[in-house]
Amino acid sequence: MAEVEAVKEPDKIKLISYLLKRHFGQQLADIWDVGLNLALRISDLLSVRFTDIKGDRLLLHEQKTGKNANIQLNAKTLSIIERIRQQYPHHIYLFQSHRHQGADSKPAQPISRRYVTKAFAYIGEEVGVALGTHSMRKTRGYHLYQITNDLARVMRMLRHSSEGVTLRYIGITQEDIDKDFVELEL
Repeated sequence: MAEVEAVKEPDKIKLISYLLKRHFGQQLADIWDVGLNLALRISDLLSVRFTDIKGDRLLLHEQKTGKNANIQLNAKTLSIIERIRQQYPHHIYLFQSHRHQGADSKPAQPISRRYVTKAFAYIGEEVGVALGTHSMRKTRGYHLYQITNDLARVMRMLRHSSEGVTLRYIGITQEDIDKDFVELEL
């Protein structure tokens, strides 16, 4: 699997959302926008059910780690969720697949990870970023670190157990560390 990147430029984050909507529709743009704000792994993001949302919180059992995530939803995320809920009041999943919508015998399914991966890769090529499903999580971690310079806080948000893993994950490179040594003179 190819290594994907955090999107470091705020304008490019907005451009990706716009291009996803233009090329693939509102649902893919919503996945990008909500994914940026929740910092969940794609398997957890796509499995979110409306019943997992309690007021302004998302309560979720993470599939990979088995840890419980209790995430306060910001205003942007709440408004997207509410719009989707109003548009599709009978959906079970936040990002429910529209395939087999008329087939009563098929149980509801979330949109496929494979489809999201292909859409993100396509848009990534267009904007010149190695974009993938982990890019949302990495982007949120990167920007939180840039704002706070608090690696422990980023680790807690991503639910990582190692500083080294978190630094690599959010794309803090030796070049960034070298720049900090050169720019900060005491």
